[in-house]
Amino acid sequence: MAFSFLAREAGRVHVCGHRGYSLHYPENTLPAFEAARAAGATTVEIDVVLTADGEPIVLHDLTVDRTTNGHGFAADLSLEQIRRLDAGVRFHPAFAGTKIPTLSEALDWAKADDMGIVLEIKEAERPDIAVDSVAALLRATGTVDRVIVISFDHVLLKRVIERHPDLATEAITHARHADLIGVLKACSANSVSMELDMFHRDDAKALHEAGFSNRLHVPRPDVLAQYWRGGRDPLPELVQWIADGLIDTISGDDVPFIGMLVKRAGRAGGASSR
Repeated sequence: MAFSFLAREAGRVHVCGHRGYSLHYPENTLPAFEAARAAGATTVEIDVVLTADGEPIVLHDLTVDRTTNGHGFAADLSLEQIRRLDAGVRFHPAFAGTKIPTLSEALDWAKADDMGIVLEIKEAERPDIAVDSVAALLRATGTVDRVIVISFDHVLLKRVIERHPDLATEAITHARHADLIGVLKACSANSVSMELDMFHRDDAKALHEAGFSNRLHVPRPDVLAQYWRGGRDPLPELVQWIADGLIDTISGDDVPFIGMLVKRAGRAGGASSR
């Protein structure tokens, strides 16, 4: 059965590890992805840029400075140079030796473990080449059905579908649009990513009625603590939204936390080796 990002087709609300289980593991690495799966995630969100020699790799920033022991733009480094970098030691010495994965490695992992991939194209200098390379890898690895390509750049998403109509796409939004359905139709997206403070029940219903899925990103508990300290708690309403079938995927850095919300709502489904 094909992987589906729609909760009503998947039989569960997806738990998505943002850059893997990034709260406690080095983001966008295979250990973070595996830890997310072990903690109950059914999908992971990853970011993709190109090396100097055009290899798609899993990296959030355009430079390697923040997450590795290296320096410089990924676009100026060959894959061989990228592979020599340590992507774990800055996070914690216990992860020393962790490598930046290639997209191919991430896709092979997802297929082997029956995971979905929410793939954000971060490549800024060669976006069309990145799109074509991603599409080619999805077909080569047999993972087209378990990947949704996402971006803040809705013009790029439109080009994705024009060039590769077999791919699924998701538009990232950080605002509540007056015509959200129109926004998705304009860029030929299948889904939308929303922030917790911009989620509205009526919008979610309209999306589902029009055949679109959604992904809701939830802040980490330490961020939500500012609500709790002020005597407010957004979680009961969020759990009710999940229980009412309004959310297809819930995403965050703290995988056990968001998984708990889905279980509390009774929407974890029956996939249960996880």
